[in-house]
Order: sequence, then structure tokens, then C-alpha cells
Amino acid sequence: MKKNVLAGLVCLAIGMSASAQKLGSFGADLAKKSVMGKEIRVPYTDMISYYGFIKPGSKPDEVKGGKKMYYIYVWVPVAAPEIGVRMISPVPDSMKPSDKDYVSADYTANASNTTSFFDTWITLERADGIFKVEDVAGKAKSASWTKIEVNDDSSEMPANPKGSKYNSLMRITSEVSNPTKSLVMGLYRIGFTTYKTGEVEGSFLAQLGAPVKLPGVQVAVNPADIKKM
Repeated sequence: MKKNVLAGLVCLAIGMSASAQKLGSFGADLAKKSVMGKEIRVPYTDMISYYGFIKPGSKPDEVKGGKKMYYIYVWVPVAAPEIGVRMISPVPDSMKPSDKDYVSADYTANASNTTSFFDTWITLERADGIFKVEDVAGKAKSASWTKIEVNDDSSEMPANPKGSKYNSLMRITSEVSNPTKSLVMGLYRIGFTTYKTGEVEGSFLAQLGAPVKLPGVQVAVNPADIKKM
């Protein structure tokens, strides 16, 4: 009898762990509806996924406020009505890169490491004065950046392997009357680190979504890799 109970608990634990790693659809704020008290969102029609891995001791792109910051640069060639960004660590077991996704060399080299993860903390910033793709390579490193949004923990995101809701999600709706949140054509960057000061280590999946197709979007960890198409 004890063996049966123990086996049942083990199966339950495995089931809970697998469930925690499942990443659902990413829906927009635009056209959001409430049906019987439940929020219903239409999934973003344009989605870009980036699979990455931060190795122990990796040099950050910047140390800001005592935190080791890493950046993913995004060229947005047209104005967007809304942009959503979410990040989960580690990459869920059920998620595998496709040939349309961006995959870092470190992720490929460490694909077997499914246990390392970090408490994600993300920002979205826009470069001041960069409105032409040909200016990205020469101006990105010295540009000033305007912070648009920041997120630490999101209740919408799956829990991490320890059971904590420490993954991140944010949605930004363009506000024409507010220059800070006007999603115009230009260079953006997704910054990520941990909530607590310390090392960032493990795999992650970052996704950027929009409710309309944004043709010509480019993603790179080195802004020099963003080219005129």
C-alpha cells in the first residue's frame, strides 16, 4: 500500500513539473475581451522566438545598477500598435527551435543542459535617434536609450522548476500622445538579468509578439549583425 502511495506521489510530482514547463499561447492586449470574468486575448499573429544560453562566468553587455545586463537587439522597420515581450528560463522541455527561430551558438552547444535557469527580469528600451537601419552598426553602442517598460514576475507565466512564478511578461500598447511609449520604427533592445544581484546562468526563451505582421524585423545580440535588407 505504501509503495502504491509513494508511486502515486512521484507521478503527481512529475506531472506537476511537466505542467509547470508548458508555455501557452501569447495573446495581445488589443481586442482583449472579458467573458464571464475571464480575460480572452487573441494570440499575436507575428511572433519571433530567440533561444539562448548564458554560460557560467559570461561577461555581461553592461553592469547597470549593480546588475549584470545582457541585451538582445531588435530592429523594428515599421510603427507597431503593440509589442509583447516574454521570457522563460529554463527553456521548457516541450519547446524546440524551428528553422524560423533565432538560436544562439551557446544554446546549441548546451542543449543537453536542461537544469540551469535564472529568475528572469526584463526591460524594453528604444535607442534615441536611430531611425535608419544603416545607422544601427555605427551608433548602437554609443546611443542613449529610453526605457519603455520593465517586468520582473508575471502571474501569467509558468512557474520555474522550483515552483516560483519568477518568469517575465509585458505588453506595451503604442501611445501616440506619449513619446516614451510610442512604438515607432527604430532600434530596440530587450535587456535581461536576474532580480537579485548575482550570476545569470542557464537557458532561456525570449519571445517578441505583435498583433500585426511586422515585415523585416531583425534580431541580434550584436547590433552590427543587423543589416539593411
